[in-house]
Amino acid sequence: MIRVLVVDDDGNLRRMLRAVLEAEGYDVEDAEGGEAGLTACEETEPDVVLLDLVMPPGPDGLAVLERIMARQDDIGVIMMSGKATLDDAVRATKLGAFQFLEKPLTPERVLTTVAAAAALARERAENRALRAGQPDGEEIVGATAVMQELRAQIARVAPIPSRVLITGESGTGKELVARAIHRQSPRGGRPMVSLNCAAIPRDLLESEMFGHERGAFSGAVARRRGKFELADGSTLFLDEVGDLHLDAQSKLLRVLETGTIERVGGERERAVDVRVLAASNKDLADEVRGGRFREDLFFRLNVFPIRVPPLRDRLDDLPLLVEHLSRVVAARCTRRVRSVGPDAIARLKEHSWPGNVRELANVIERLTIAGVDRRVTVREVDGVLGLAGVPVKEPLSGQSDELSLTDALAAYERQLITRVLQASDGNVAAAARRLRTDRANLYRRMRRLGMGP
Repeated sequence: MIRVLVVDDDGNLRRMLRAVLEAEGYDVEDAEGGEAGLTACEETEPDVVLLDLVMPPGPDGLAVLERIMARQDDIGVIMMSGKATLDDAVRATKLGAFQFLEKPLTPERVLTTVAAAAALARERAENRALRAGQPDGEEIVGATAVMQELRAQIARVAPIPSRVLITGESGTGKELVARAIHRQSPRGGRPMVSLNCAAIPRDLLESEMFGHERGAFSGAVARRRGKFELADGSTLFLDEVGDLHLDAQSKLLRVLETGTIERVGGERERAVDVRVLAASNKDLADEVRGGRFREDLFFRLNVFPIRVPPLRDRLDDLPLLVEHLSRVVAARCTRRVRSVGPDAIARLKEHSWPGNVRELANVIERLTIAGVDRRVTVREVDGVLGLAGVPVKEPLSGQSDELSLTDALAAYERQLITRVLQASDGNVAAAARRLRTDRANLYRRMRRLGMGP
């Protein structure tokens, strides 16, 4: 819903404009005088401001206009006056005013001008968001069969408004998939809005999603729009939706069912047109069975499921990913692109990649920053992957050839853990990092192998 702020010292005019605009579906606030107008502008974040030129005794309309434009230049400000001069109009235009309306006002003229100003203000805001750029590595890279199927799924679901549940391990690129769906959708001309459900404190999550009114809770010093309002007419990406607590799940379900939201501390529901894309690294079906996720919400989100494969399932894409990430990282860090030869690629393919593409991007960045030569060496790869200082010997040297497969694997695992522990001066946490696992898992393996702490 488009928000309009009316700033005028004439109470009758404010009431008339509010009635006319609200009848057309606008969300209207008003303020008496320049200082009150500036405060209201900061609190309500309007799309359009109808601003009187002369408002004694406070700052006049031109001074208010200048301060509004200095703070946020994508608001459509319409100046109103019955005593404006040509100089006033010229100055207002230079300061960023959209239009000058002469009093007495007519409803038709007001509505036409407000609609045009709102359209321009939204276009400015969207262009600014798009100019801000997308995250590095926006391209979905890969030629394996699983990646071709992933692109086909994106192409099938993007043009229709269905909800999509994107699953996959951390670091596989779930947000990348969401952005691709959004870009290829009819809503792609507007910025996608994102919310990481796991990164917001529980007591603030509802405010982040739906917004709040001034004074709704301690610290709510100004009215604030939530993610659903910001995504009105566009796409909202809910990352790590499986981490929502049950109360928030209930409120999210209601929004998906009704298409309306209510700000925290508010008394009025607002209709929103939002396409929801959700992502989780958890198995939400398991979460439902465990009573940690609402079954009805799961069905609402899981209209079209997409699974993003882990890197270990598409290692043949690794050369393409390395080449792509090397260019992206080099451009961002203003370094030259380093080539990664077949020997280094082979060593990278031996890694288990628990952090998936995000981990690979970090590895490429470290190799780009730390390297001196144009070509990445196997030794550098070993160093970055935490294998430096771990002697590479023929496994199970001196062991009997009569070992069973189970015994041979256990012996090799014991030998590898011992070597890494020695290289880590007995520090289990450091050894776990070198082996790309967590400390608890390493302790479990050591106990199973009969190894002491």
